[in-house]
Formats: sequence, C-alpha cells, structure tokens
Amino acid sequence: MSSARSLAELRGALEDVVQRGALALDERRYADWLDLAAPELRYRIAAYSPELRKDMIWLDHDRPGMVALIELLPKHHSGSGDWLRQVVLGAVEADSPSSARAVSSIAVFETAVDVGDSHVDGGSSSLFVVGRYHDRFRLDGERWLLSERTVRLHTRQLGIGSHRFV
Repeated sequence: MSSARSLAELRGALEDVVQRGALALDERRYADWLDLAAPELRYRIAAYSPELRKDMIWLDHDRPGMVALIELLPKHHSGSGDWLRQVVLGAVEADSPSSARAVSSIAVFETAVDVGDSHVDGGSSSLFVVGRYHDRFRLDGERWLLSERTVRLHTRQLGIGSHRFV
C-alpha cells in the first residue's frame, strides 16, 4: 500500500509542477516558469513529418538558451492572442527515488484580443496546437524540478507569430 501511496504522491507532485508551469506560461510569467526548471534543463519542440519521414526539430535549447529566447520574445512579433494550455497528466514513472518521468497530453487554445478600434475577431478562441509533453524531473531537496521536456506536436502548421514556446 505504501508503494501505491508513494506513486500517488509522486503523481501529485509532478502534476503540480506541470500545471503551475502551464499557468505561468499562459500568463507570460517566464521567470516563474524557469523557477520550476532545473539548471540542466533541456527543452525541445518536435513534430514528425510523414513527407520527410523524420522528426522536424523546431526548438532545442538548454537553460541558457531558453533564458535568451525569453529575453528576445518582446522583440519578436508573437501574436497578440492569449494562450490557454490544457494539460492532462498521463503516465508517471519513478526512475529512482530522485528522478521521474511523465507524459501529458496538451491542447493550446488561442483567444484573439481586441486591437485598437478594429475589434476584428476580438474574443474568439480557436485550437492552436495539440500534442504531448514528454517530461523528466529530478528531486532537488524537497521539490521536483523539470529537467527535460520534449514537446511532441501533432499540429505541424503554426502560422506567423508563434515564437512563444508551447
């Protein structure tokens, strides 16, 4: 019974990291998101191309690379819409007492915001991307940190202004 309880506790702890991270990204609080990440963070975004018969790697950064990306975001056109990430934690596995893995399903919705007097599409929402997070975590003292994320997108057409990361 203690093993089932410890797996449930692990699941709850990892879900907390994933959900708090999604909320921080939705609200563009990137420093808060980075606080949930380990110093050795690796972040990748990939999608399989049936035409090429291989993965397309759209982003592959370590933590300093992610910090640089975040610092450059205000200089890029990244769309004016708000994102809402819906993340459902799926499989969770403990690799050791201090490392774990999880796979989550993700759907990102984009809501257009009113810009100036045009009010075109203001408030309308649409599905932006779907995919899965393949995450690795490590225990740092009493808290779990994200040490690696591979975002495997099913969506392959993101359009202009999608510089934010999923």
